[in-house]
Amino acid sequence: MAETNKNRWLIAAAGVGIHISIGSVYAWSNFTVPLKDLFGWSDSEVAFTFSIAILFLGLAAAFLGHFVEKHGPRKAGLLAATFFGVGVAGSGLAVLVGSKLLLYFFYGVLGGIGLGVGYIAPVSTLVKWFPDRRGLATGLAIMGFGFAAAISSPIMNSLIESVGVANTFFILGSAYFVLMTASSLYMEKPPEGWMPKGYKAKVESGAAKPRLDLSELTANEAVKTSRFWYLWLMLFINVTCGIAILAVAKPLAMESIGIDTVAAAALVGAIGLFNGLGRIGWASMSDYIGRPNTYTTFFVLQIGLFFLLPHTSNILLFQVMLAVIISCYGGGFSSIPAYIGDLFGTKQLGAIHGYILTAWAAAGLVGPMFAAYIKDTTGTYAGSLTFFAGLFIIALVFSLLIRVEISKLRKQKEAEITI
Repeated sequence: MAETNKNRWLIAAAGVGIHISIGSVYAWSNFTVPLKDLFGWSDSEVAFTFSIAILFLGLAAAFLGHFVEKHGPRKAGLLAATFFGVGVAGSGLAVLVGSKLLLYFFYGVLGGIGLGVGYIAPVSTLVKWFPDRRGLATGLAIMGFGFAAAISSPIMNSLIESVGVANTFFILGSAYFVLMTASSLYMEKPPEGWMPKGYKAKVESGAAKPRLDLSELTANEAVKTSRFWYLWLMLFINVTCGIAILAVAKPLAMESIGIDTVAAAALVGAIGLFNGLGRIGWASMSDYIGRPNTYTTFFVLQIGLFFLLPHTSNILLFQVMLAVIISCYGGGFSSIPAYIGDLFGTKQLGAIHGYILTAWAAAGLVGPMFAAYIKDTTGTYAGSLTFFAGLFIIALVFSLLIRVEISKLRKQKEAEITI
């Protein structure tokens, strides 16, 4: 069996480096007030930059997933570093000339393409480096994406105050390019059939059984299966409901438990922590309880929590419920790559992951818009939360239907091994 001189934990660290860089997109709101003050743009005009970036994240992940598999994580990471670095630095040029369209192009389009490629390249690679702990590996990288805003926000604010908006973009773009390039240069796929020494010894002694993926499909073959669409719909519902909560967490808390603006802002910061912790926590747990059980748990928990949340007036209970919801939101992202590997194999995991991430792009538009619509028409967020609880019932059904598929695939696999 092939050996390698690469350290898989350093590969994981490199993946975190890429995700911490691109995850700074979640701190975009730091530029809202400075850009409004400079040019008189509206909140929606500034926020549209973020929306374009997330849209192109989904599109790039879908269309460039094959590039990741064909050329490997190093070239894919360097491509992501170039697009994201140029996109962020180029936003400084857009600010200097006062062009909103140029900002949309640099940060939204170019930065968004860097986001999409940079998101899937480390994840698909880490699944292959950690055959024994797939969930932990992908959870580590995607946790970096979740925590990035907490790291980036104070840096952004300090730079904006000291050197101005344009120079902040120049500095950040350069820094992200360097960090992502350094991380990408260490990234590579493990040799075919590689296993970590300790795990390999256990397999050879019979103390552990190597993971048998239920199939080995290409991305184009995977999209023709019902289990692909079950996964897509489960992620879409989980993200739609979770991102809606993230978008309205501050006013929702003020409406439901009557806390003031300062306390509500602190609560938003705290749930960001649970977004990151949920990514590593749930993904690691999925290695022990299985991906099907993990997703079913997400939906059972959230059916009850979304029904109860608008009727909860106890401050501590409200915060705990919100933290669990956001942890499930983050956990959905980090557990999906390992689930893909279990169901479709690792041959084209990056490309399949890219296709499934289009659910994120769609949910990013649907969730916040629907929550805002219900608030505008009813004067409260309660109606949207009850509707989301209903969506989770549908998601729970999908999580049970996919188990039927898994059971059939497992029987077929066992029959093949017996033969």
